[in-house]
Amino acid sequence: MSTDSGDSSAAPKVVHVVHVTNPERDNHFRATAVSSEFLKANQKYFCVQCTQCQTRLEKLLKCAKCKSVWYCSKECQKKNWSKHKPTCHEDERSSGLLKLVQMSSINPVVIGYLKVGIIFACGLLDNPRIGFDTPFLARVEIAIEPSDVLDFAGLYLNDKAVGEKLQGMVQFNAITPWKSSSMQAPLTPKRLNLWREARARCNAEGFAKDPVGLVEFVGCRPAYDTGNSMTTELHIPAIALAFARKREPFVGVSAVTGALIKQPISAAACLEFVNLHIRADKQNQLHLRTEMTEQDKESIRAAGRDEDALPARILKEKMRREHLYANFV
Repeated sequence: MSTDSGDSSAAPKVVHVVHVTNPERDNHFRATAVSSEFLKANQKYFCVQCTQCQTRLEKLLKCAKCKSVWYCSKECQKKNWSKHKPTCHEDERSSGLLKLVQMSSINPVVIGYLKVGIIFACGLLDNPRIGFDTPFLARVEIAIEPSDVLDFAGLYLNDKAVGEKLQGMVQFNAITPWKSSSMQAPLTPKRLNLWREARARCNAEGFAKDPVGLVEFVGCRPAYDTGNSMTTELHIPAIALAFARKREPFVGVSAVTGALIKQPISAAACLEFVNLHIRADKQNQLHLRTEMTEQDKESIRAAGRDEDALPARILKEKMRREHLYANFV
């Protein structure tokens, strides 16, 4: 794999990328992953509301440009356009974020570890009133990476030999709590009302002792600090809180040395676990693989060029902390 050094008189710089897979990875995935049948049976529990009037939708009428907001009628779309227009960005993926968020949200392994990560990121163990008297919102950055890490390296290094059609997979690059992020403005009335309704529903269903918040799934864009997003309620069950309080480390084995690795549990460690779990799914059992778009590819190239847009910075930070990319940045 070669990259152009920028000097036509100099020899091309050669970068050797070595990728090793732990021989037990497939067995561990089979032992922990949910089946395709389970996911298909539970799709019906993922509901979408009209962006304007909050009516639960049976038939989805989505914005043709961003594909990340839905309406019950053209009248509601027209009423909402002035609010939606500033955040509406072109999305090359036909289903937008919907299918990826849906399959992530109904997968108990994926959403379970994301919830534990959000517990740490949003400080739910430090302040017992968060999620009860005070709402919380976690921004989760979603990206699509090549399922083959060598293709990722090719995009990052702008190798022209990388193929046009690449199989991609969902990756979660960051969890940012609303209270300490750049989103300093108060929750919008619509989001605040969504949280209050979710809090009241959990109370009525017998979960009054569990915190409730919101999660915003954001799809990365290469040149903008904000991409298309979806916001949904987030119920944190007692089992997730208990798991977080135990603070038991993640335990693994190095594929290179065979040495035992213990990683303290944290928001970042939960993201890495989920990302590796999805990467191990070679047969798309989890339905979290999709063909990469040019936007997906350009987001990785932008990080390789060390651009300052937020998605590029988030990807570089992920590469610094996750073992798969060790010594890569």
